[in-house]
Amino acid sequence: MYIIKVGGGSQINLEGVASDLATIEESFLVVLGANALRDQLGQRLGQEKVQLTSVSGYSSVFSDADAVDLIMMAYSGLSNRRFVEMCQKAGVNAVGLTGLDGRLIQGRRNRGIKVRENGKTMIKRDFSGKPAEVNADLLATLLDKGYRPVLSIPIIDEAGFAINSENDDIVTVLQGALNADKVIQLIEAPGFLEDKDDEASMLQVLPASELKEREAGVEGRMKRKMLALSRLIDAGAAEVIIADGRVAHPVHDALSGKGTSIK
Repeated sequence: MYIIKVGGGSQINLEGVASDLATIEESFLVVLGANALRDQLGQRLGQEKVQLTSVSGYSSVFSDADAVDLIMMAYSGLSNRRFVEMCQKAGVNAVGLTGLDGRLIQGRRNRGIKVRENGKTMIKRDFSGKPAEVNADLLATLLDKGYRPVLSIPIIDEAGFAINSENDDIVTVLQGALNADKVIQLIEAPGFLEDKDDEASMLQVLPASELKEREAGVEGRMKRKMLALSRLIDAGAAEVIIADGRVAHPVHDALSGKGTSIK
């Protein structure tokens, strides 16, 4: 079984992904991003994204009630529906879901994000949290019947509220529940880059033993990415493949050895 995380950048070849999925014999599920679409819709609605950086150096999007509404419009609405449509046209019997549906992804609301503003330490509270449990019975039922789930945020918290969460963290709890053979992450780069501005710096192999050291040497989104990869390996992933989602055949290329392999 495969878990395929499709990044939400504007250059991701979603139709190419859907076409490739139609030829995969193994069962799979997709975790679908939509950050570029969210930002576009936010600009049209006059709602700018607010980025927070915690005192420990991890960055995240501040998710008030308006931001969660925007997530529902972009991620679970337009992005999910259009990608399911692409899959159906390609012959993939996809089912679009959010973490809310059937409590598919049960999370815990953040108690607060500790940040520094104007020289002061403050606690920011919002509708965000971390995934904790997966409704594995629901996923197993769908997969056993031949359906291919396409999962989008939001997830659900302890009290039934919709909350924002990181797709990297969602992939980790899914891996722990489903024990996938491979985790594929499709991004707007050929693989993991030593220098984010130089695509020629891609690593073909990134030993899992280096992840924690690399996490200590970076900041912001990349710091969170390194932490998420470490947790994914700890959750039992035998191989994580980070590959180019912009090419004609993103999934085929990832499975044929292109991109960065983390073992």
